[in-house]
Amino acid sequence: MKLDVTRHTCRTLLPAIAILVLAGSAFGDQKTRDSIFQYAGGTEKIDLECAGRLEVRLDSLSFNCPAGSVSMPFSAITLMQFRPDVSRHVRKIKLKWTTFPSPLISGKTNRYFTVVYKQDEVTHVVVLKTDPDTMRPYLAEIELKSGKRVEVMTDNDDYS
Repeated sequence: MKLDVTRHTCRTLLPAIAILVLAGSAFGDQKTRDSIFQYAGGTEKIDLECAGRLEVRLDSLSFNCPAGSVSMPFSAITLMQFRPDVSRHVRKIKLKWTTFPSPLISGKTNRYFTVVYKQDEVTHVVVLKTDPDTMRPYLAEIELKSGKRVEVMTDNDDYS
């Protein structure tokens, strides 16, 4: 009798456990893949290409990677862009770049999320590299929480 209960329990629990493990790993992989951003340049002391997460908080954006982190309060942000390159306007801002974005090959696919913000009368820039599928869900949330527009370059746009 005891043996039958154990077999029945195993037959019932094993498929359920397998489904939970598969669902959990699929969710985990998706979450990790969706949250990868790379530091591509800016005024922060973060290693180039350091991969990390972009978090949209109630009052700020936060980028965290193993080499460092930066918090950008929405109230301090003056410009946000998602483009295939870093705009001429941003490249020409007089800044103390710690890492200048490498020569960027401009294409038609948006890859660079640029945030310009001012803290303590000093202008800062953070340039993050990501793919459009990763960035897409962030755009509406950033605009909603910040009350500011993210300039997204489309195929028809030709601004610098």
